[in-house]
Amino acid sequence: MTERLLIDRLGHRGDGVAVGPDGPIYVAGTLPGETVEVENVAGHPDRRLLRSIERSSADRVAPTCPHFGVCGGCALQHWSSARYRAWKRDLVVGALQQAELDAAVADLIDAHGEGRRRVVFHARRLAQDVLELGFSAARSHHIVAIDRCPVLAKGLDGALQAAWAIADALGPMRKPLDIQVTATDSGLDVDIRGSGPLTASGAATLAHVAVAGGLARLTRHGELIAQQRTPTLRMGKAIVPLPPAAFLQATEEGEKALARLVVACCDGAKAIVDLFAGVGPFALRLAEQTRVVAIDDDEAAIVALDHAAATTAGLKPVEIERRDLFRNPVLAADLNRFDAVVFDPPRQGAQAQSREIAASRVPLVVAVSCNPATLARDMRLLIDGGYRLVTVTPVDQFRYSPHVEIVARLER
Repeated sequence: MTERLLIDRLGHRGDGVAVGPDGPIYVAGTLPGETVEVENVAGHPDRRLLRSIERSSADRVAPTCPHFGVCGGCALQHWSSARYRAWKRDLVVGALQQAELDAAVADLIDAHGEGRRRVVFHARRLAQDVLELGFSAARSHHIVAIDRCPVLAKGLDGALQAAWAIADALGPMRKPLDIQVTATDSGLDVDIRGSGPLTASGAATLAHVAVAGGLARLTRHGELIAQQRTPTLRMGKAIVPLPPAAFLQATEEGEKALARLVVACCDGAKAIVDLFAGVGPFALRLAEQTRVVAIDDDEAAIVALDHAAATTAGLKPVEIERRDLFRNPVLAADLNRFDAVVFDPPRQGAQAQSREIAASRVPLVVAVSCNPATLARDMRLLIDGGYRLVTVTPVDQFRYSPHVEIVARLER
């Protein structure tokens, strides 16, 4: 059954939202002000499938990718840049308002740069030995075969061909395969997930594929299969040897933009603790000016950070500690020896750690987040503990998507 809807606004996931008799109705691929014809989606009473656009928005533009609308990677290639940027900033404004937080939100910083330096391809083998490889479709396990992706950095040239060669070499698959590729200063770093145990001959075949494809490194669930060069990235003055499948900011420019904001916020601090430090994108740059304690639960990441700090001339001391900050947050009494706290947790935020920071006397807190909702929740804890939210800056390294990074500065 089809129906006609007027799209009222854009939701926080990038879908158009119409006002229905029983609540909001979500329609992917639509824009505010458009009149559209839609049909029901089985099992989803609040969602509709776009069939046609009867009246188009003046802000609609041609997508940059032929796979847009089918591939689930991008949500908003069809909207003008100015409206898209305003909406993405408003995601942060809205999250703060919902938490009853009062702070001026700066203009959105475009940190797409050359594009994303990390990508995960999905592969599976169908009947008749047909291999599918590409990205997941929107809200589906279906794989969309792609021949290119315009949001990827040039450093990932050859990543798709390498993924095809790896998937083909693995032969029959009992379940879908994930192939994560990272562009590093040494070449492509590839980690395979979901392949199941490898035989000796299977590992040898993959090693040959890695060498033939010129990969810097190939691992399976972090275990080494082949390495021709150590994958490294420069972070400030330091060169970081990356662990397999290391977490990195999505774009090089995104990492640099966030680091610039963090370093600027910490200007003048003599002792800084970097919580959820990862491989050190903040700690290593902060150490160019002052001593830093870097804490994370990821042993491989913290060891890589330590190595980079120890082998880089001109850095102030960097002390590392492995610690689960969710189960064992740094206590307020231990935080009081620092002039500044920097924390950049995963999407779920850092509720337990935020409570300890709120109970501390640290004069400056810099919070980095990829989730406006959990950031607002954690900021509420800090403000209730006596902090004042001074600045909030949104950073866009996930162009065309609803994801946004935020850097917030709080002071006592």
